[in-house]
Amino acid sequence: MIVIGEKINASNKSVGQAIADKNIEFLQNLAKAQAEAGADYIDANAGVGQDARDNATAIMEWLIDVVQQATDKPLCIDSDDPTVVEAALGKYNGEKVMINSVNAEPDRLDSIGRLAADRQASLVALVMKEGGIPQTVEERMDAAETIMNHLTRLGVKEEQVYFDPLVLPISVDQSQGLVTLNTIKAIKARFPSAKTTMGLSNISYGLPNRGIINRSFMLMSMAVGLDSAILDPLDAKMMTLAKVGDMLVGQDPGCKKYIKAHRKGLLIA
Repeated sequence: MIVIGEKINASNKSVGQAIADKNIEFLQNLAKAQAEAGADYIDANAGVGQDARDNATAIMEWLIDVVQQATDKPLCIDSDDPTVVEAALGKYNGEKVMINSVNAEPDRLDSIGRLAADRQASLVALVMKEGGIPQTVEERMDAAETIMNHLTRLGVKEEQVYFDPLVLPISVDQSQGLVTLNTIKAIKARFPSAKTTMGLSNISYGLPNRGIINRSFMLMSMAVGLDSAILDPLDAKMMTLAKVGDMLVGQDPGCKKYIKAHRKGLLIA
């Protein structure tokens, strides 16, 4: 399981305030904590709150510098604005990088797709077109086809693409858990070299005991082909189950990573 640490996101009130206040210590401690907890990528989303809308590029450049000074983990540059993504890539000095995100909307797919091709970046692609989130597996796969056809024409390799099958709150529509799971299976069957990822916490929105739901859905998703998740790596139980899931789906040869985590006392029952 490839873990993308979700914590540095301006939609989180405390993080948004820290970005507005230029609170470097707070943000760097958050980056370090996620890295130490086992995140493979650190997501960086500067948002457009407060005075950020007119200065989105400068604020993202500043945030990239701040996070890079705290950890050498690769970053996931989180913006749907091609100008912001391009500026962030210009500040980023690592070799391995991810961009979050695009969908099948032609203009953004073209501009951000070209950036991904030029930088050989991994790219999160939401399986949706203009007009909102598709309700069926078939509609989502139609968007996935459009995205992959366009990206490969630009020079993006299939293995660079991380398809997001989309997760809607189960409290709103009880069918959507299965729609997401079946979309993951369809993506893995159609594009075997591509990867899958998703923001897990959407599934539990509006319900109590959200952690139980998120962890359960992660394991179910791993069983049908989920390769990655955007999640809270400071949730020790979630990280424990990610290791268990890797072992159970054959992604931990000899159970070595699981045993190593056990010996280090990292597994939480």
